[in-house]
Amino acid sequence: MKSNQTLYLVQSTYAHTDAALNKLLQIHTMHDAIILMGDSVLFAEDQRLMHLENIYILENDAEILVSNLPTHIQCIHYAQFADLILNFTRSISLK
Repeated sequence: MKSNQTLYLVQSTYAHTDAALNKLLQIHTMHDAIILMGDSVLFAEDQRLMHLENIYILENDAEILVSNLPTHIQCIHYAQFADLILNFTRSISLK
């Protein structure tokens, strides 16, 4: 278990994702993980995320992207998503 690390689920609408990412950058620490979900995947190429590690997007959500996924973001399926969630004792949803 990653007891001192946090899993951030960015589930915001497109209109609220900019504010959600600003909030995320204020509270995110080096070894935390981020999952972009729904409309927030449209921010996959946002400069604020380029230097971060452990960023994931679900395969189904990645289908709305026009371009290829940036190399610093991993595309995962639902079984991997479930495994990832089970590795954390703390998660925060940003909407």
